[in-house]
Amino acid sequence: MTQTPKPRVLLMNPNSNAATTQAMVTIAAHVLPSLASWTAPAGPSLISTMDDLNAAATLVATARIPNDIDGVIVSAFGDPGRKALAERLEIPVVGIGEAAAIAAAKGGRRYAVVTHTPGLVTSIDALMRASAPQSAYLGTFLADADPLAVSADKARLDAALLAATHRAYAAGAQAVIIGGGPLAEAAERLRLQAPCDLIMPIPEAARRILAQLKDPT
Repeated sequence: MTQTPKPRVLLMNPNSNAATTQAMVTIAAHVLPSLASWTAPAGPSLISTMDDLNAAATLVATARIPNDIDGVIVSAFGDPGRKALAERLEIPVVGIGEAAAIAAAKGGRRYAVVTHTPGLVTSIDALMRASAPQSAYLGTFLADADPLAVSADKARLDAALLAATHRAYAAGAQAVIIGGGPLAEAAERLRLQAPCDLIMPIPEAARRILAQLKDPT
């Protein structure tokens, strides 16, 4: 019996860190059967400003996508370039930020974002409200640490993100998104320690694109 080929999804990391890309692929692979990857060929290893985000959007939007790809995940929390790429392609293109917002808001829950990049808060808040417009979004709660310095120290990063998660929970959040593709491993480590439902953007995006590939309508 001839088996139907499994859909092949391209995970695009708009940050220029190949090690981060591999970590993201490892997490997404728990949901998706066949993955390829792309790492931004230029730009910072961690997107932390609006200029970074806008430059990453251009790289994503103009990237060459192989013909054997059935769907794309844009794996940076601001979903840079996702809309422009989706307009170019005839395959599903999912952003981890949008997917996380939809999952967090499910059932009318109050939710918040926890992240460590203050320069992206305005963009994050706008994306959350656009992705789940009827939801009770409580805003972004920042880890109290320099993003580049704390990213190199897992213990500091986890502690800072967990403290911000507790602040969001105290403000009424029933679900908290750990907002950032490079924060995916930290989100997995904190999942059982969080005081409320912790939403991990990459698995949510993987589930969302898999559902779209199974039912394109």
